[in-house]
Amino acid sequence: METSDSQILEAIKEALRQNTRQAGHDHVQIREALEQEAVRRPPLPGLQFHEAVFGHIRGEWVSCGEPAPALAGKAVLYLHGGGFTAGSCAFYRELAGRLAEAAGIRVLVPEYRLAPEHPYPAANEDALAAYHWLLGAGYSPDDIVLGGDSVGASLVLMTLLALRDAGEEMPAGAFLVSPHADLVHLDGGSYVTRRECDPTGSLETSKRILLDYLQDWYGEIPEILSPLRMDLAGLPPLLIQAGGQEVLLDDAVRLAAKAEAAGVEVQLEVYEPMWSVFHLFAYLIPEAREAISAIGRHAAACLSASSSRPVGSE
Repeated sequence: METSDSQILEAIKEALRQNTRQAGHDHVQIREALEQEAVRRPPLPGLQFHEAVFGHIRGEWVSCGEPAPALAGKAVLYLHGGGFTAGSCAFYRELAGRLAEAAGIRVLVPEYRLAPEHPYPAANEDALAAYHWLLGAGYSPDDIVLGGDSVGASLVLMTLLALRDAGEEMPAGAFLVSPHADLVHLDGGSYVTRRECDPTGSLETSKRILLDYLQDWYGEIPEILSPLRMDLAGLPPLLIQAGGQEVLLDDAVRLAAKAEAAGVEVQLEVYEPMWSVFHLFAYLIPEAREAISAIGRHAAACLSASSSRPVGSE
């Protein structure tokens, strides 16, 4: 397995620390910084994208290379991260393209409404709306894999739980990159043990994410914001990936253990010495390319398995 040079990793992490400090807590500055970073990245050969609009939501269909013939008519619905306050199609275009190339299928990236302008439950509603739009466009649940990173992975979990509790059919599978599995209690031990080595995450940042999303919410915090505390039975096959140096590591580990105990087919992959959503640096880091390839294999396997099931089977 090809691994990154330690000096390159330290340089990337230091740049991330500086960017995090400079952007501060201003969501406008954070959004602008992400858009500038998207422009600076080298172009991904073969990347193609076009706009998709459903209701009030804008998104992009992203592809890269020729789709796998066996997976024609399948899709990944990807929910981006950004703390509920940032993230866009432009910033996630390269990662979506790499995921599309790895899985051999198209990726749909919706730009769900962002806080603080649109607080809870706007992002949750838009994630569900994107899934239902795919169904209305002719995709069956077995044609779809859900995926996301950071709070996008939280939205994937919350969407799956909402679908299950509403008695709706589940997608073929899902993948979660550096998931915030519990946005409320924030009691994972890695918030302490990885505090000094995580270049982007912290307990304070996670607290702010919840406050930014809830805004002026009154009353009890909704249970759905703590998927780790909920019953996970009935979820589709999950792939969970995390960096060994991120403060969210324990969220990923505990989520995998709880899902497995609930009878969910789950695979956990921890990449050392990586940080949260290191996948965004695939143009520099071989471990990121390896992780994306693993996601592609998982998505393709879930879709192939669902296609081979007899009609009406569970």
